[in-house]
Amino acid sequence: MTTVETGQKNLTVVKKNGVAEVHIHVNKTNSYDLEYYKELNAAIDDIRFDTDIKVAVLMSDMPKFFSAGANINFLKASEPRFKTQFCLFCNETLDKIARSPQVWIACLEGHTVGGGLEMALACDLRFMGDAAGKIGLPEITLGVLAGTGGTQRLARQVGHSKALDLNLTGETLSPQEALDIQLVDRVFPQEETRAKTLEYAEKIANSATYAASNIKLSIMNGKEMPLNVAIRYEGELQNLLFRSNDAQEGLSAFIEKRPADWSGQ
Repeated sequence: MTTVETGQKNLTVVKKNGVAEVHIHVNKTNSYDLEYYKELNAAIDDIRFDTDIKVAVLMSDMPKFFSAGANINFLKASEPRFKTQFCLFCNETLDKIARSPQVWIACLEGHTVGGGLEMALACDLRFMGDAAGKIGLPEITLGVLAGTGGTQRLARQVGHSKALDLNLTGETLSPQEALDIQLVDRVFPQEETRAKTLEYAEKIANSATYAASNIKLSIMNGKEMPLNVAIRYEGELQNLLFRSNDAQEGLSAFIEKRPADWSGQ
């Protein structure tokens, strides 16, 4: 597949082999403001409508930071009603990731704190380097809470009592500590983190992508539903898959003992 690159002030999107790499380059700590989130929102919309893209990887071009969160000077200079709308827009933007058919992976090669972790929590999977630095939500040290999904997504990820502990203390964790509580899904040797993440992404992009998309939607949407409703939702997605070309191909390939030729349909 031809590589396609589109660049903006704060981020660049590179598309190749069914994978969209979203590179963040706001500043040396990737401390963002509204303009960054407008660009991220546009990038997410573009990826959602691109049927060639099966996986998206959110990563930083800065050597020491994935993101330190919102720019404190920007927040200090903004009046309260603006800050409220800013958080609302951030939440609406991040929520699109969970509703998108593509699988989103956060590749964490540097410090991931505050709003940076909230972006990562919005992704479906989080992979981190073993020397990437600290990860956590220190918003309480500023007299506020993690208001772009941090209290809610963290609780759903690591459990309510652990999320309460981390939010109340503002404690930041090492990559291994984050892995131990399942805040991140995998920890790689630091110098291999990006390559291993993209290898994982490309493996998904070359698999039964129609099934992968529905698996993601079943889990991410279903976790917000009562169990009996979620199981019915799962069943409806399975009904779609039973009628797909990929399901027919997968069954045939298994019986014929050959690799499947997936079409994504």
